[in-house]
Amino acid sequence: MTHQPKKYTVSLPNNKDIILTFLPWAEQADVSIIAKAGETTVLTTVVMSRRENDPGYFPLTVEYRENYYAAGKIGGGRFRKREGRPSDDSILKARLIDRALRPLFDHHMRREIQIVNSVLSYDPDNCPETIALVASATALAASDIPFNAPLAAVRVAKKGTETILNPSETEQNESSVVVTMAGARDTINMLEIGANEAQEDEIQELIAFGFQSINAIIDTQEQICKDIGQKKASVALKKAPRDVQEQVRALAFEKLKKTLFTKDRKDYDQAIEDTTQVVQDALTEQYGESSPENIELGCAFIDDLTDEIIHHAALNEGRRVDGRAFDEIRPLSGEINLLPRTHGSGIFMRGLTHILSTVTLGIPGNEELHDDMTGEFEKRFMHHYNFPPYSVGETGPFRGPGRREIGHGALAEKALKSLIPPSESFPYVIRAVSEVLSSNGSSSMGSVCASSLALFHAGVPLKSHIAGIAMGLIMGENNEYKVLTDIQGPEDHHGDMDLKVAGTRTGITAAQMDIKVSGISLDILMNAFEQAKKARLRILDVLELIIPQPSKDLSKYVPLLEIIRVNPDLIGLVIGSGGSTIKEIQTETQTEINIQEDGTISIGGTDKSYVEKAIQWIQNLTHEVKAGDQYNAKVIKTTDFGAFIALTKEQEALVHISELADGFVKNVTDEVKVGQRIPVRILSVDPNGKISASAKNIAKEQTIHDFLTT
Repeated sequence: MTHQPKKYTVSLPNNKDIILTFLPWAEQADVSIIAKAGETTVLTTVVMSRRENDPGYFPLTVEYRENYYAAGKIGGGRFRKREGRPSDDSILKARLIDRALRPLFDHHMRREIQIVNSVLSYDPDNCPETIALVASATALAASDIPFNAPLAAVRVAKKGTETILNPSETEQNESSVVVTMAGARDTINMLEIGANEAQEDEIQELIAFGFQSINAIIDTQEQICKDIGQKKASVALKKAPRDVQEQVRALAFEKLKKTLFTKDRKDYDQAIEDTTQVVQDALTEQYGESSPENIELGCAFIDDLTDEIIHHAALNEGRRVDGRAFDEIRPLSGEINLLPRTHGSGIFMRGLTHILSTVTLGIPGNEELHDDMTGEFEKRFMHHYNFPPYSVGETGPFRGPGRREIGHGALAEKALKSLIPPSESFPYVIRAVSEVLSSNGSSSMGSVCASSLALFHAGVPLKSHIAGIAMGLIMGENNEYKVLTDIQGPEDHHGDMDLKVAGTRTGITAAQMDIKVSGISLDILMNAFEQAKKARLRILDVLELIIPQPSKDLSKYVPLLEIIRVNPDLIGLVIGSGGSTIKEIQTETQTEINIQEDGTISIGGTDKSYVEKAIQWIQNLTHEVKAGDQYNAKVIKTTDFGAFIALTKEQEALVHISELADGFVKNVTDEVKVGQRIPVRILSVDPNGKISASAKNIAKEQTIHDFLTT
């Protein structure tokens, strides 16, 4: 690779140009690129190890690192200011890049490959992740690393009637559909969609629009490879030698054909295990200690045979592993109201995939706080996904959520969140958790269905259920294909596509596609979407039978929640010096109180009387006295010229002696005594806050405020 700076510009519409510069900044990396769009700058490096390291799989890692300094902020916590582990959002962006690149490598490689994308400068008008994906694919194409280039990526959004290429953060939030896509000139290999009930034809239009810019990027990539591209390295592939392959085929092929096709996943797994043992025994007898690698690679070749058998059966015999029709869904069932203390619960079962979801409602203040390069923000709706080892009949350590769990949880969250009611109509903070109890394909889409049941049971006023389905694909060498509805584990592992689609009867709310081939056509993709729609509607029929409408009443264990609004200029009175007043209110009333800058105050607690007490206390502190209002006041002091009264704990007024009674009053104490409660009407409030009141002409039909009970 040349050490001289080399700059290439990809011209895209609406000033969305991407500048790719090859610089010797990270000189010891195989290739490094500085990618820019606007003021967003990403450093992308690719490195392939020079020695083989065989962990038993293709060792590719993709990193995406966001830095506080990129946005001109220090960030971090009170005691630690440096970047820590990647945020969930960074992990999702790394997965986005990984999912596009991974199908374009030969998975028999055993050289470690690491792709690192570091955001050096962040401009909200130009999102870094698609730029990082373009830079990663370009760096791989120009390097000596074996990679099936080209590959490009764009993001397309629909805002009203406008179609926007590589939209800003703000434009994405304001759009009804956002599509992130990667592919070559006429094929797609990665897709991610977030939408507000989009139609399939809308998505098709956006993808077609995106292809125009993908082709422009690929033109530049091809020019780069022509100018400075390296010759691809010769890398050994971990495959069984031809004679070992033929030996394994003779031992295993017919046995697998007879035993793989079963409705029972345990029988399928047992067939693989039994066949592997037969092959291992035979190879061990032949090679013994002389060639242990032949034994290992021979057993691994069983996976290739299984792939061949499943493809042939689908394409030539019209057969799936478990005998279903290509558009058939496994048996569906579900139930709600499973756990007495949770605020909402539901279980959804599709074949051997069983998901238990719970919903917890919390008061404002329970939002998940985020502080990253893009700024600080709160999440009011959260969906978390757990995938324990027992769900696939295995043992393993329990640690924090891995990248897969974070990714699946985020996809289900994206599918659900567009239907979550706004805080103005349903002020609770909402957390849904999906526990995968048993998994045999499509657990993320099962989580969408189970969470929809749990949200309905909890009483969250969704306008409709949301259902999800996973679609598969079997492709032949001549591009013949079969689309599979509701793929199970073996079809996920040996198939060529995993397209997850979620939505309502009205439209799609989220979709994600990964493939194992280099790419698929738009026609194949849209056929899969149409088949997914039919399946989605059938699943919605089942969900609606289980619980047709959201529960009208919340669980008795949900915190009581009241929202009041006060003059924003007066919230300091509620907070008090150093938070003393709000702490006192919360302690005395056993409530949780959250105050917003706009004067919105939420009061949550378990005892209705205490919540009401807290409300009255706050209203007492922030009440604004107006002429004409009436109060049940308390006399706190008498003088020769009148009586001072307390309207609230914080506000006093003067009732002049002439306003104490209709007739002549000689002595104030003849009419009122200290401690006495008297009805009064406000006469005036002067600019200095002095209040005059009268005890005459009290209107019995008008409200009389009483703020002195707390």
